[in-house]
Amino acid sequence: MNLIIDVGNSFVKLAVFEGDRILDKKTVDAEHFFENLKKFIEKHQNIKKGIMSSVGTLTEIDVFELKKSCELLILDQETPVPFLNRYATPKTLGIDRVALVCAAVHQFKYKNVLIIDAGTCITYDFVSSESEYFGGGISPGLNLRYKALNNYTSKLPLLLPEQPSELIGNSTNASIHSGIVYGILNEIEGTISRYQEKYGNLTIILTGGDSDFLFKQLKSSIFVNSNFLLEGLNYILQFNSGK
Repeated sequence: MNLIIDVGNSFVKLAVFEGDRILDKKTVDAEHFFENLKKFIEKHQNIKKGIMSSVGTLTEIDVFELKKSCELLILDQETPVPFLNRYATPKTLGIDRVALVCAAVHQFKYKNVLIIDAGTCITYDFVSSESEYFGGGISPGLNLRYKALNNYTSKLPLLLPEQPSELIGNSTNASIHSGIVYGILNEIEGTISRYQEKYGNLTIILTGGDSDFLFKQLKSSIFVNSNFLLEGLNYILQFNSGK
């Protein structure tokens, strides 16, 4: 069994895979990461290998302790991956985006794939049918847009994301919901349309924490997979274990 560890700034996702199949997953607070990891490993006694990606901050001591749990691969920009990286600045490419591209290459071979990750930021990543990664785009995510309106204006309130009841907001709150949610939906649909114009047949994956919230109102034909990043990390581990 493979242990997958995805360390974010506030939360850590843990998962166990048997081959390509996810057996268990858990999201824990980063502050109590190690005690939760210990319980998670005790629950799954047959873990042999693991992989960790981190956009958060881990000390060398933390990494040393993690490596005691299993044979652990630390994902970074030097880790071998199953695609040709044509990004102009590969050392600045987020490892979460690397994992998403690996999942696309593994699950949708010989297809043009656009991966949309709706989290803190909305990232767009394109990989060609020849497994060439070219890059994509980054824009503010759903919650970031709500916070920006509150932080950079004197009177607009901070609201929680909510599906607009009408296109035309008839109050300040309703106008914020309409502007943000429909703005994101139009951005996503417009981006998909531009990629389709350029590349023709296109497989579209929507993932990330806000994927379910947004998917309900998107018109394009999209695969939704909240585990796509975890699956990508698992494939990177398999790919490197086979070398």
